[in-house]
Amino acid sequence: MASRRPLSSLVLSTRPGGSGDADHLDLPSPKAALRHAVPVVFEAVVCPLALFYLVLLVAGFRGALIAALVYSYLALGRRLKRGERISTLLVLGTGLLTLRTVVSFVVDSSFLYFAQLLAGTVVVALILVASAILRRPFTQRFARDFCPIDPKLLARPRVQQFFIRISLLWATVLLINAGFVFWLLLTSSLSSFVLERAVVTYGLTALGIFISISRFIAAMRRDGISVAWGEVPLRSPIPLILD
Repeated sequence: MASRRPLSSLVLSTRPGGSGDADHLDLPSPKAALRHAVPVVFEAVVCPLALFYLVLLVAGFRGALIAALVYSYLALGRRLKRGERISTLLVLGTGLLTLRTVVSFVVDSSFLYFAQLLAGTVVVALILVASAILRRPFTQRFARDFCPIDPKLLARPRVQQFFIRISLLWATVLLINAGFVFWLLLTSSLSSFVLERAVVTYGLTALGIFISISRFIAAMRRDGISVAWGEVPLRSPIPLILD
């Protein structure tokens, strides 16, 4: 099987315009972006959740915990052995899953396991807010998992401002998600809760991604950069001079 072609970094190029050359940014085609992002999400989120639910039905709560945790460490080990980049999503997910599993085994409570999940979501939201206040937005790290960005483009003031604002957006999404999930935890059975939580979380995540992409394109256009999907730059990238 041929190896998956890596997604090219977002880099500014030049295009001829009515009053001279203009800055232009080619976004990857939606198909190429999905080919790059889906394996990241599948490995770090979908597989552990699906495995947890299937083993929960067969072997109970503790068996589900062990299965999800073993899978996550195997995924990490596989990437380390191959010398491949480990996504921020996988590292964060494995770390939080380890902590929740240890505590849940000590107290033997499925409620506490998912309560920890909610607490972790709130903590991540607070980290996003703090990173925005410190002007070191944490969302830049996650962006690298889904679409590499040229450091020179990333250093532009407008792009930096975008990531600060988008950190606040994702903090809001996470807090709303935590509120819905907490309500489900109090009102649903364990097996129903796992599925209902997935629907709520994935739905809010999809909405957040849509808003993020839309805001990024709007920010680029306000910065005088034309944006197109899935096109090949007409010229070599130009050096960016920062004030």
